[in-house]
Amino acid sequence: MFFSTASVATLRKSVTGISRRISRQRRDLLTLAIETSCDDTSVAIVEKTSESHLVNKAEIHFLENITCDSRAHRGIHPVLALESHQENLANLVDKALGYLPAPKNGEKTISLKDGSSRRRPDLISATRGPGMRSNLFVGLDTGKALSVAWQIPVVGVHHMQAHLLTPRLVSCMEAGNNESATPGAITPEFPFLSILVSGGHSILVHSQSLTDHKILASSEDVAIGDTLDKAARDIVPVSLLQEAKSTMYGKTLEQFVFPNGPADFADYRPPINRGEEVIKKQSPWGWSLTTPFANTRALRLSFSSVASTVNKIVSGREDQLSHEERVDLGREAMRVSFEHLASRTIIALETLRVRHRDEEEIKTLVVSGGVAANRFLMTVLRSFLDVRGFEHIKIVAPPPSLCTDNAAMIGWAGIEMFEAGWRSDLSCRALRKWTLDPQAEDGGILGPIGWIRDSESVQ
Repeated sequence: MFFSTASVATLRKSVTGISRRISRQRRDLLTLAIETSCDDTSVAIVEKTSESHLVNKAEIHFLENITCDSRAHRGIHPVLALESHQENLANLVDKALGYLPAPKNGEKTISLKDGSSRRRPDLISATRGPGMRSNLFVGLDTGKALSVAWQIPVVGVHHMQAHLLTPRLVSCMEAGNNESATPGAITPEFPFLSILVSGGHSILVHSQSLTDHKILASSEDVAIGDTLDKAARDIVPVSLLQEAKSTMYGKTLEQFVFPNGPADFADYRPPINRGEEVIKKQSPWGWSLTTPFANTRALRLSFSSVASTVNKIVSGREDQLSHEERVDLGREAMRVSFEHLASRTIIALETLRVRHRDEEEIKTLVVSGGVAANRFLMTVLRSFLDVRGFEHIKIVAPPPSLCTDNAAMIGWAGIEMFEAGWRSDLSCRALRKWTLDPQAEDGGILGPIGWIRDSESVQ
């Protein structure tokens, strides 16, 4: 068979690229990761052992978060959050360096101020967006500076992609702690459905590959976490709010209305069909909360009405509300919010089942983001799946410590992107808005300029 010179060159280039990717996938990867998208300053050291013939393993050598104290403002204060990043990030990086693994034979090292040597990271992972742009630049620019100083690549990570990939990090961490773990692909495997719920986001995502994520539904007003925070400010007694360690009052609300944990909602029963969803539940106190979009099958999310209704119920009656009524109102606000989210999830699964009848069916529902730590939410979702014909779907969620914004998830996403052949150009800039969907106007994860694939510029 005859090959032209051009064909041979193309083939050689292809083989070189494949060899490079195989090399990346067969050696351990160590990253220093930085997260500064909002009010959490976080640094992590994450390592992945990735040899194709072994179990994929991961270890977090270091992870620390410092959350800006903006309780006096009862919510995130952009200027205070920025100053907190500026004050704390360098110190966290300095502290993290002491947790880098000791070097093995032949590994490149960095020298610490105490005279010891540590293994040099293979890459820097830093959140590029979406988030508060000034805050993002603190972390991204620090990451680029470390990249230049150590002469290693930097990966500008998509914050929401990192959230939905976190269960894959957890599965590899569990494999690392299990000597009898069997070889296999990282779980959950694509495709899967993701629910990303936090104080800033409420979206349903169909994840088909590392960079191919289709947005099926998103909130048309405020995020579910923001709604629960606002409801908490009206429902939870002021004395308890003042004891909270952060302005994530949704967590305080959960602790207030469910002091005994799952035992307080053990008798929860989901609506078994769409007809039961639209039934308005009247409380003994004379008020009720309406489920958003209860009469439609539209793949849309809306949570603002829950917080506004709670505010109307409480307004002017703060001193008259009994402890029992406050607990009932808090539980109802959560139930309505979570059932609305679960209802749209079922509609999304039914839509995907029809649309992709000849393709692999969704087997996993990933729930990530700060609200994923709410145990009542997980009960509602599991109950809906079980009574609506999706009992075979497994729900996976990170442990609470990895649900909120953290640098470990950024490090893992950076490693996965780097293994796939992607890194960022040093000219890349922070992005306030950045979608996941490749069909969106900005092109999704790979849309913005600044990506480099292997040794060739993509944009």
